[in-house]
Amino acid sequence: MPCCRYRQTRFSSRRLRRRVVLKHGDCNVIQGKVAKRRRRYLQDIFTTLVDAQWRWTLLVFAMNFLLSWLGFAILWWLILFTHGDLEPATSRNETWTPCVRDVTSFTGCFLFSVETQHTIGYGAKHTTEECPEAIFVMCLQSLVGVMIQAFMVGIVFAKLSRPKKRTQTLLFSRNAVICQRDGQLCLMFRVGDMRKSHIIEAHVRAQIISKRVTKEGEVLPFYQYELKVGGDGEEDKIFFIWPTTIVHKITPDSPLYTLSAAEMMRQRFEIVVILEGVIESTGMTTQARSSYLPSEVLWGHRFEPLVSFKKETGEHEVDYSLFNNTYEVDTPLCSAQALDQLMGVTPTPSNGSVTSVCPSNILVQKERRQFVPGEDYEAYIPNEQQQFTHPAIAHPFLIVANQTY
Repeated sequence: MPCCRYRQTRFSSRRLRRRVVLKHGDCNVIQGKVAKRRRRYLQDIFTTLVDAQWRWTLLVFAMNFLLSWLGFAILWWLILFTHGDLEPATSRNETWTPCVRDVTSFTGCFLFSVETQHTIGYGAKHTTEECPEAIFVMCLQSLVGVMIQAFMVGIVFAKLSRPKKRTQTLLFSRNAVICQRDGQLCLMFRVGDMRKSHIIEAHVRAQIISKRVTKEGEVLPFYQYELKVGGDGEEDKIFFIWPTTIVHKITPDSPLYTLSAAEMMRQRFEIVVILEGVIESTGMTTQARSSYLPSEVLWGHRFEPLVSFKKETGEHEVDYSLFNNTYEVDTPLCSAQALDQLMGVTPTPSNGSVTSVCPSNILVQKERRQFVPGEDYEAYIPNEQQQFTHPAIAHPFLIVANQTY
C-alpha cells in the first residue's frame, strides 16, 4: 500500500463505490448479516484484538488488569472477613494471627491484590500459615497474573509488528499505462519501496474483476481474470531494489486483447494488483494492494525514467518525484487483436471475437508531452458523441496521420 492516501479526482470519486480495492489497498467490502457474528469473533479473541483499533485494544488491556485486581481483592476481603481479621478487636489483639498481616480494610485488600499479582512486595503485607485458603488464592492469583501479562503483551507486540504496517512504505503508481514494447501492446504499472531494507522474494500478481456471462446465461458480476505479469525478465518475481515497471503483455490469452482505446474507456472493470514478499528485517510476509479503473489507464503513455547514476558519489539515485509521471509515445489506438492481424499474426482469443480494426495505412503519432498526475482527467475522456474518421480513432490524447505502414 502506498504511504499516503491518493487524492481522488472529481472523475474517479464518482466511481469510488464501484471499487473492490481502494487505491491505498483497503478492500471496499463490508461483511454483513453474518449469523452469530459476535460469538465467532469472541471464539478467536486474539485475532479480534489484534485487528481491532488501538483504543479498543488499550481499553481491553486496562480492563483485564483492573478486573483481575478487583476480583481477587474481593476474594481476599471474603477470606479476611470470614476469618474475623477485619474486626477492630482482633486487629488490636497481639496474640491474634491473621490470614494476611497489615490488611484491615477493602482498600488494603485491593493493594495487596495488586502487589501479589505483580510481585511488587513492599514488605509490610504478607500471608501467614494460618489460612490455607489464603495460600491457595495467592498461588492462583500469581498464575492468573502471569497469564494475563503474557496474553496482553503478545497482543500489543503482534499489533506493533504487523506486516500490514510495512505496506505503508510500498508504492503503486497512480496510473497504469498501455504502450508498445518490442512491437507488442503492453499494460504497465510501477511499484516502488521507500525503505532501505528490501522486500525479499517479491512477486507481483494482477487480476481483472469484471462481469461475465456464462454459456448457461449465469451472470457473474465479479469474475476474476488472472493477468500474467512480470518485470524485465517476464517473471512475477522481481529484484526489488528500486522502482520497477511491471508489464502485462496483451496476448490472445489476455482479457484486454480485444479492447481498443475507445472501447476500454467504455468498459467497467477493475485491475487489482498485489505485491507480496518477505520483510528483510523481520522475516514476516507482507502484502500490498492497489487497483486501477479504466479511467486510470493511460493509453499511449510510458513512465518517465527515475533512476540515475551520480558520478560524484558513485551511487544510483531514485527520484520519487517522477514516480507517477508519464509521457506520450506512438501507440496504435486499435486493439491488440487488430494489431496482430495487421502484422500478419492471426491468433484468435478464447471468445473468438474481433472488436476493432486497425487499417494498414494508419499510424499513431503524438507530440512528446509529460503527463503530470493530479491534472483533471475529465478533459481527456473521449466524448461519445464525437465523430471520428475511423472507429479505432477514439482517443483524445493522440493525433492520427495517414502514412504507409
